[in-house]
Amino acid sequence: MRVSEFMAACLTDPEHGYYTTRDPLGARGDFITGPEISQMFGEMLGLWLAQVWADAGAPARFVLAELGPGRGTLMADMLRAARLAPGFTEAAEVWLVETSPVLRRAQAQAVPGARWADRVADLPQDAPLFVVANEFLDALPIRQFLREGALWRERMVGLEGDQLAFGLAPAAADPELDRRFADVADGTLVETCAPAEAVAAELAARGARCLFVDYGDWAGHGDTLQALAGHAPADVLATAGTADLTAHVGFRWIAEAAAPLRADFTTQGVFLERLGITARAQALARGDRADEIAGQHRRLTHPDEMGTLFKVLALTPRGAPQTPGFG
Repeated sequence: MRVSEFMAACLTDPEHGYYTTRDPLGARGDFITGPEISQMFGEMLGLWLAQVWADAGAPARFVLAELGPGRGTLMADMLRAARLAPGFTEAAEVWLVETSPVLRRAQAQAVPGARWADRVADLPQDAPLFVVANEFLDALPIRQFLREGALWRERMVGLEGDQLAFGLAPAAADPELDRRFADVADGTLVETCAPAEAVAAELAARGARCLFVDYGDWAGHGDTLQALAGHAPADVLATAGTADLTAHVGFRWIAEAAAPLRADFTTQGVFLERLGITARAQALARGDRADEIAGQHRRLTHPDEMGTLFKVLALTPRGAPQTPGFG
């Protein structure tokens, strides 16, 4: 099977899928995300939303959707910060795009009054759409291809004896891969993520205002498929269905798929600093919390932590004001 089919089965199988059977977040889970590290992360994104909403004319009703909302921590923190903008809370119709029954139960506790959708296509279409997604794109199934001269061989997952193993499909021409990866050397592995691009195209068709935060690059190559279990790297094939599977995001292809929306791109550290996270950290760092807050700030923004590895992509209608955090 393709790598994308393997990822989809491992993560979303209704009976055995990783995301459908557990809460993967936090110290007792397998990984931790920005909102779980510090309230400051969600507060900065909430301020971004409030300004973008105001710049859009402060519509009296709008759909505020989060894709892959985890436990609901990010949405709760964003709403708390964004309520500083008069009228924002009353205008926001909160939707969470989530398929996991386990996580929906946690989200209901964190975000009272939220509504749920299984897909972006299920979100209401009768109001302006604002979307936030943190560490959502990296979990969407990817395909992998190996350059072999002028042709490409797709990486597959199959059996070698009674063990899962990687293999390669027969070589074939692929003009789209030629266009995207014209300069990569023979023997280079590249990745594509059609589901992520489909989401971007759908949001563009809605004229949505979007913010994506994830790890990856503008356009890179190499094998980035990884498994994480117990906050440590794991064998991708040996932990099928019991570990988180992700891959780095190619943000250039998301931006291309979202044309004609305007795309702004920067690192997480720069984005959060421009939004004022240092001032917020200083306000929170009182008494015996000073070291804790300083550690959270460093983890979110420092180049040696999440500051450079994680990127931020904003998609907005052309002609709209420059969104905060991008210079």
